Amino acid sequence: MVTACVTAFFLSIFVIVSLASQADAVVGLKVLKKEPPAGHLRSDERVLVDDASCPEGQIKLVIGGSNRVYKTNTVIPGKPRSRKCIAR
Repeated sequence: MVTACVTAFFLSIFVIVSLASQADAVVGLKVLKKEPPAGHLRSDERVLVDDASCPEGQIKLVIGGSNRVYKTNTVIPGKPRSRKCIAR
């Protein structure tokens, strides 16, 4: 009986820590109504976009890419911008 209570206690602590660590990933990010145009996010900059494009209870996470454009308008391919729906 005591072993079951101890196991349940540690399992609940594990769940709480897991949920808290996921929440920290989106704390402090800007929440925008629409996605910024190309060139307005720095490489790896993260913003949340609340434009109703994700299912209910989720919000879009946008991570800036890294294309480079030189004065001659030559584009050097880099990392593309990424988008994914995450839990609020």
